[in-house]
Amino acid sequence: MSQSSTEDPTLDAAPSGVDTSVPHSARVYDWWLGGKDNFAVDRQMGAALVAAIPTLRDMAAENRRFVHRAARYLVAEAGVRQFLDIGTGIPTRPNLHDVAQAIAPETRVVYVDNDPIVLAHARALMDSTPQGRSEYIHADLREPGGILADDALRATLDLDRPVALTLIAVLMLLRDSDDPAGIIRTLADALPSGSYLAITHPTQDFNPAEMDAAVAAATHGGMTLVPRARDEVERLFLGWDLVEPGLVPVMAWQPETPPSDPTAAYYWAGLARKP
Repeated sequence: MSQSSTEDPTLDAAPSGVDTSVPHSARVYDWWLGGKDNFAVDRQMGAALVAAIPTLRDMAAENRRFVHRAARYLVAEAGVRQFLDIGTGIPTRPNLHDVAQAIAPETRVVYVDNDPIVLAHARALMDSTPQGRSEYIHADLREPGGILADDALRATLDLDRPVALTLIAVLMLLRDSDDPAGIIRTLADALPSGSYLAITHPTQDFNPAEMDAAVAAATHGGMTLVPRARDEVERLFLGWDLVEPGLVPVMAWQPETPPSDPTAAYYWAGLARKP
């Protein structure tokens, strides 16, 4: 049942199709990063997760930093000029295309998310350089075939040339029964040799007690959160060649300054090339 405007004063500002009675991961993440595109239910869920993992906001910021480092590597060193970013979230400057096009203005990016709030901000995601292009597709990762067949993707990306597929802090929303590895295979099979796959994924490996508490809080609030161990995340890269330093804590992936404790953010991160 939807909340009334007296229960949630932001309800009247909700775009059509937004259910403010249940939390959404993109809006919870937005709240962690200090954004304003979230509702009472998202803030409640975000606070419950922060109560379980007090440094969770810092971890969300580390994920953003990884996106920027990986994008710079892919464009400047690997020569990639095309990105497919699934699980985009609410726009946060600099966005992926901002970082990539600052190095190579001709870079093309397709963003994908299933939250109507993200759709409402799609214009910010499509603010491309004249030489490049940025597009948004409102779709669900659980239906990879629909994403690949979308006219906007086909008009923006040339699937005969390398594409960087980025799945940042999104696979945690898929249960094992959703077959995340199979979803990745479907997407990967459509991409040519020389493409790349970037993943960050929360894990219980570094602090099982806190992560267990976070899973319990998410479950209680009606949100899926599936942390995975290192070997489970590594299997998602099956058949791809990991770029140095391999699958490591997110803070340890080609950092600008080596962290004193790389396991302070409970995420594995990796970037791999399709042979």
